[in-house]
Amino acid sequence: MDMKESVIAADITIEGKIVGSGHVRIAGRFKGDVHVDGNLTLDSGAHLEGQVKASVVVVGGELLGNIDNAKRVELLETGVINGDVKAGSLTVSAGSRMRGQVEFGWEGETRSKSEAKGFGSA
Repeated sequence: MDMKESVIAADITIEGKIVGSGHVRIAGRFKGDVHVDGNLTLDSGAHLEGQVKASVVVVGGELLGNIDNAKRVELLETGVINGDVKAGSLTVSAGSRMRGQVEFGWEGETRSKSEAKGFGSA
């Protein structure tokens, strides 16, 4: 199945919500949540303020919000994440910045909420 890519160009600012299937590339500014059955790419210079749910998330711009249940997250050298990340795998390039909590490598494993918070029995 060949998914199409939707693009928000560098000179555009949008506020709202993106939901659907397919890939999304943001080069401009977007304020709102992004929930796609596909990939999300934030180009260098892009700004996203909102929660993200996508299969693969590539951050070259600035993300103010959480990434939840991604298969893979790539934080490029120009990328900034200010929020929490939960992903199957995480790649971090030198020069990138992040402030938040990270969980990766737990894909497919089930943990109770008490264990996830560090309150598991000894």
